[in-house]
Amino acid sequence: MACTTILIGKAASYDGSTIIARNEDSPNGQFEPKRMHVVSRDEQPRVYKSIESHLTIELPDSPMRYTSVPDALPGHGVWAAAGFNEANVAMTATETITSNERVLGADPLVAYRPAVGVEGEDGYLPEVPGGIGEEDMVTLVLPYIASARDGVRRLGELLERFGTYEMNGIAFSDVDEIWWLETVGGHHWIAKRVPDDAYVTMPNQLGIDSFDLADAEGEQREHMASADLRAWMAENHLDLTLSSSQVGFSAKGASEGSSVFNPRDAFGSHSDSDHVYNTPRAWYMQRCLNPSDRWDGPAAPLRPESDNIPWSRTPERKLTIEDVKYVLSAHFQGTPYDPYGKAGTDATRAMYRPIGINRNGQLAVLQIRPYRPEASRTVQWMAFGSNPFNALVPFYGNVDAAPEYLANTTARVTTESFYWANRVIAALADARFHENSAAVERYQEKVGSLGHQMLRETDAEVAGLPAAEVPAVLEQANDRMAADLKRETEDLLGRVLYTTSCAMKNGFAMSDNER
Repeated sequence: MACTTILIGKAASYDGSTIIARNEDSPNGQFEPKRMHVVSRDEQPRVYKSIESHLTIELPDSPMRYTSVPDALPGHGVWAAAGFNEANVAMTATETITSNERVLGADPLVAYRPAVGVEGEDGYLPEVPGGIGEEDMVTLVLPYIASARDGVRRLGELLERFGTYEMNGIAFSDVDEIWWLETVGGHHWIAKRVPDDAYVTMPNQLGIDSFDLADAEGEQREHMASADLRAWMAENHLDLTLSSSQVGFSAKGASEGSSVFNPRDAFGSHSDSDHVYNTPRAWYMQRCLNPSDRWDGPAAPLRPESDNIPWSRTPERKLTIEDVKYVLSAHFQGTPYDPYGKAGTDATRAMYRPIGINRNGQLAVLQIRPYRPEASRTVQWMAFGSNPFNALVPFYGNVDAAPEYLANTTARVTTESFYWANRVIAALADARFHENSAAVERYQEKVGSLGHQMLRETDAEVAGLPAAEVPAVLEQANDRMAADLKRETEDLLGRVLYTTSCAMKNGFAMSDNER
């Protein structure tokens, strides 16, 4: 599924929080309704059955409660997407990523194979379950982990045992660390700790560009991987690192005994479609967060189609929640590639895939605040629908239920649902983008301000309360936030409806005074 991810280490964020965030985008031509939900311990299955791959997995009998953002319509799996568990561990899954023919030939994806023929007759072949995928991962992992490292270990074990039918990137965070895991073929994986002083940008492309196998095989301070990764790479000639005689320095390829190699070269892709769909998104996010670098013109070190855009880098200043929302809503503002812009040409304005796209389904920004007690430490910022036209809203993670306004999404289109209200606003505002932009920006600022105010006031309200009493207070604060959000969203809908209605093609300037 198409997505865009940003990860921010605790020394790079404005308040010392670890922050992981991801747009969940539906495939082209689809608009998958989303909702917010809290999965109780009793609701969590003890035997899990995948819809996509027909795989059955027995689960531990001691799950934690966790928040999630599942698909709203039944019939094709959970797709829980993002959330916190009771141990204040966050997970977002997944960022669909790319691979290459060498990897997929060396460790094929584990695809579901339906039954052939009729059972009991000659030639019958029973179905063969596939591996795990985006549909399954949050449900299988988040309720059972006590740290970000635990998340990497549990998911890695599941991948090695059951395999996967798709290439994915998955983020885990706790109050101290962020880890990013990338699947490699059907059963292999690598994971890297995000540097505390850095941010990571991830479009739909394998991203890690430097990996220390010796660390992964030893202390695992910054790297983890499948136990047999080095041998598997050597057997299948996957390491593309040049030897010392070829490049003039002492490092050798990982398969030759050295430890450091480039996974993006070994496991990823550099296709023509990447240069249209993926790399421009990483380029623009880093352009926003390190604006003093040279990004434009033929002599710029990094261009929208560059294959060497760094996986992680240190920002020029500490990054905020608002920065996350801006880059994950971006449509190449200030460049010739903006579909709403006036620079460039018709061709350039349609050249690259925006980050803020019509089929954004949900954005979850998972913030873990080290300066708050554990009972009120996690905040799940949520937005639904197309990001250029929505607002990001905070909700506490340590609660037993999500606000009805975010939880009540069904197939019925209604402005009583936050998801559907955003979808309607985006469709109307897009039609008259420039006329509606001021109203949308005022709405985003107002809702964001109310959100920060709610957090400040509620943090003070729960200070000193016994931990057992905190969730009920946080849940009430979430409900009040949702009520304010509903009022402001309906007000924006009214403004956008009026503006776009006035611009309808069947409008006529002359009107009569009689009814």
